[in-house]
Amino acid sequence: MPDLRLVIGNQRYSSWSLRPWLALAHHEIPFEEVVIPLYGPGSKEAILGHSPAGKVPVLRDGGTTVWDTLAILEYLAERFPDWQLWPRDPARRALARSVSAEMHSGFAALRNTLPMDVLAHEPDRPRDAATEADIARIAAIWRQCREAAGAAGPFLFGAFGAADCMYAPVVLRFDRYRVPLDPTCRAYADAVLALPAMRRWVEAGMAEPWVLTF
Repeated sequence: MPDLRLVIGNQRYSSWSLRPWLALAHHEIPFEEVVIPLYGPGSKEAILGHSPAGKVPVLRDGGTTVWDTLAILEYLAERFPDWQLWPRDPARRALARSVSAEMHSGFAALRNTLPMDVLAHEPDRPRDAATEADIARIAAIWRQCREAAGAAGPFLFGAFGAADCMYAPVVLRFDRYRVPLDPTCRAYADAVLALPAMRRWVEAGMAEPWVLTF
């Protein structure tokens, strides 16, 4: 039985926490969930008690500590190879890692203009040219991945994987801010939103008492 503990931020707001949480919850692996409300009194000190980086998420697996979302997903892929978080095909695996890394390091305009908030409902929120460019690039990524996957399943590379975890917060953003999507992207977003684990995350975020102002 895995001895896993995942330290996360507010489920209403923490996009980085959602990613590894979704991988664990989707595969129904028992783990201890530790929620530390972000940007409150003592938050930084509490997180530093789990990770020297002072940021969430943080995964503890027995005596092993892993921080940074993408590092955690890579660790889980090695720890649980049966999950096939990365595609088996080398070309698809390279594409999956590339688009995941691009999500990890990019799209600053989108993050700033359409912040993660599971309770957001602002279909008319203004979007500048940089944000629209980010949206267009993400849609192109989704179409490219779906084309590479063929008819293997509804997710980016057919079966649910690490790339889907990386883009899950964007799916929520597009849904909450009512970003128009083409049919391919809409079908993909609907598949992610329909995941039972995704629904549990949203429900938990909606029930939280903490409110942040951006």
